[in-house]
Amino acid sequence: MNARIEDYALIGDEQTAALVGRDGSIDWLCLPRFDSGACFARLLGDEDHGHWRIAPQGADTCTRRAYRPDTLVLDTEWETPDGTVRVTDLMPQRDRAPDVVRIVEGVSGRVTVRSTLRLRFDYGSIMPWVRRADGHRVAVAGPDSAWLRAEPAVRTWGEDFGTHCEFTVAEGERVAFVLTWHPSHERRPALVDPYEALESSVTDWRRWARRCRYDGPHRDAVVRSLITLKALTYAPTGGIVAAATTSLPERPGGVRNWDYRYCWLRDSTLTLGALLTAGYQEEAAAWRDWLLRAVAGDPADLQIMYGVAGERRLPEMEVPWLPGFAGSAPVRIGNGAVDQLQLDVYGEVMDSLALARDAGLSPRPHMWAMQRSLMQFLESAWQQPDEGLWEVRGGRQQFVHSKVMVWVAADRAVRTLERYDGLQGDLKRWRELRDEIHREVCEKGYDAERNTFTQYYGSRELDAALLLIPRVGFLPPDDPRVVGTVDAIRDDLGHGGFLRRYDTEDSVVDGLPSGEGAFLACSFWLADALHMTGRKKEARELFDRLVGLANDVGLLAEEYDPVGGCHLGNFPQAFSHIGLVNTALTLYGDDEAG
Repeated sequence: MNARIEDYALIGDEQTAALVGRDGSIDWLCLPRFDSGACFARLLGDEDHGHWRIAPQGADTCTRRAYRPDTLVLDTEWETPDGTVRVTDLMPQRDRAPDVVRIVEGVSGRVTVRSTLRLRFDYGSIMPWVRRADGHRVAVAGPDSAWLRAEPAVRTWGEDFGTHCEFTVAEGERVAFVLTWHPSHERRPALVDPYEALESSVTDWRRWARRCRYDGPHRDAVVRSLITLKALTYAPTGGIVAAATTSLPERPGGVRNWDYRYCWLRDSTLTLGALLTAGYQEEAAAWRDWLLRAVAGDPADLQIMYGVAGERRLPEMEVPWLPGFAGSAPVRIGNGAVDQLQLDVYGEVMDSLALARDAGLSPRPHMWAMQRSLMQFLESAWQQPDEGLWEVRGGRQQFVHSKVMVWVAADRAVRTLERYDGLQGDLKRWRELRDEIHREVCEKGYDAERNTFTQYYGSRELDAALLLIPRVGFLPPDDPRVVGTVDAIRDDLGHGGFLRRYDTEDSVVDGLPSGEGAFLACSFWLADALHMTGRKKEARELFDRLVGLANDVGLLAEEYDPVGGCHLGNFPQAFSHIGLVNTALTLYGDDEAG
């Protein structure tokens, strides 16, 4: 088992994704969708829970690896006493069925390579029946079927409940493997040419990356983050999952292990802003349309997250046969936070739709009617306590960030009516609501003694989400209360030069055992807030350090442990990469370049 989360790279086809370790093993893959059962679950268990390793015989970790520039095609190389070999991994854009393509190429000398494939469906719990058919190894169990072939053909054999093969490659020789999944009741899909798939994947990704409008410092990191967001997109619907994984721990050995293979409304505004500003109008429109479909219905039933196609039922359960990454149990699938009340998401939805309208995305006929319904619900519900954006499991509170985002909802409704003719709404009432929320937050959510806003009304605890106050326009950046809040959060929540979400050690709202790493999205928010409050040199220094936390192929997890020097949480994390893109645009956008 790989010891570190950052040992992994990502490949994907915009419907699902796989994690490839530095040892050449694919240790995580859910088929056919991000949220389907995993057929490779070694990431959260051991080899018997499913994996596929291709590497030189007797070799351990690779010598070097890298994505081909501006693509999601991964090259991994080993230098051995007998020569050098390269494995190229990709998942081509699917026609009908998902394929994993692995091309082994001799670079120098003559190297013996071994492939070990252990398919285990349903998160490692189901061992398939394997047979030969039409030059393939075919694995079938219940609804799942997977076909493995090699070009040119190599000898394979079954051993230790796995499929093995061994062959040699000399300089210039190649052997390509293709693993294809399809429903077991359907006929085998058409064969994919692995070399054509490689060529077209490289071409398509580079064409997409060229659309990026950002041309400032750390451009490579920004493009890599945008490619990662694209890879985490479920292309049929436009939904973007928070991460490709479930249950990677926020604290090794702990219980803060959650399933992030779903789409959070909270990410919508920041995602839209990143995509629109970077030049990806089509992807922004698809995300906006996914959002509209997902939230359609009774505003009182608005959820904080949905499935990739907008599914509402995401029941949380534990997977007891998986021991968890580094022994971090329980492993969870589904997410119980789906049933929480988090009032901030109403603000995020209203902000996203206002941003989409202002950016010129073609409005949908029902969009404003839906926004009016959301506002009608908030008029009677905004004073309720909720679980807040961090989805605490210790009970509801009057979270300040939630109230600020309800203010955002009212503010965006007012602005929309003021800017666009022909829309119906009670402008006077919404202005009054906006003013009332603002007064209450400033009275009950602000600690005048310490000159800082607090996590919830009457508390002394702080929350990194309060750094968003100037970004959303609740107060101007030069307001002394904003500056005081930024300073207090940096002092109290700083962790190894980065930032925690809140203090889990003494929190009365968390409801979980203490301990987690620095939260990368919050650390990017701190860089934004420092920049907005005039401390541009400090902001850029922090941004440089944050970019430096990415692993060797440019990926970021949810959190970082400054003490252990390792990544924590689900991986790669969309929120972290959104933060990187937005902070780059904030610090070095058109008005700030040079």
